Amino acid sequence: MIIETGRFIKMFADAGIELTDEQVYRLGMYSEMLVAWNEKINLTAITDPEGISIKHFFDSIYPFSLVEIPKGSTLIDIGTGAGFPSCPVKIWREDIKITLLDSLQKRITFLAQLSDTLSLGATCIHSRAEDLGRSPEFRENFDFASARAVANLSDLCEYCLPFVKVGGKFLALKGSDAGEEIKQAKDAVKLLGGKISHTAEYSLPNGDGRTLVVIDKVSPTPDKYPRNQAQIKKKSL
Repeated sequence: MIIETGRFIKMFADAGIELTDEQVYRLGMYSEMLVAWNEKINLTAITDPEGISIKHFFDSIYPFSLVEIPKGSTLIDIGTGAGFPSCPVKIWREDIKITLLDSLQKRITFLAQLSDTLSLGATCIHSRAEDLGRSPEFRENFDFASARAVANLSDLCEYCLPFVKVGGKFLALKGSDAGEEIKQAKDAVKLLGGKISHTAEYSLPNGDGRTLVVIDKVSPTPDKYPRNQAQIKKKSL
């Protein structure tokens, strides 16, 4: 077990989140698989027990405790990487259904193995968000979309909001200095059918600041979005 169980359970309990022994065991297995696979493919720069516990697991689960997630909700995680935030959230909330989207096949191979080993029942898809977001099978088909990516909020909204059904939400997990990004993204959010409903600033147990941006999907995303990658990179909305 890579994570330190006692401290791990207390860290979540102090934040009002009670984890079962089974959940802690599965997160422990997740940490072991993450470190083992990371020796073969680049999944994460964070492989120490405290870093995994705080910056991967706590930083994935805690923001979802700040939002009402109805039972049986569907969640697509855009640019999920090694499965954050959606896979820890799925272990905490087994009732939700997760779809993992990443543009790198090696990561999808890891995620498929992770899903099988931990019985997550995840749908793992190798594609780019701007391509899959135009697919009728996936467009405006999810209750929630999430992203913990480093892209600016305007671009993240163009990647993510097309997946969210009207009445759903896009949850953007950002750093402590998200204020300016939020201001700059307001026009893009509106254009794409969203509305920023609220933001929540909080700190991780190690003191790092974070901001959760909750964007409601209030109207359908116009058909011309998302644009292709070159257009998005050339100019944000």
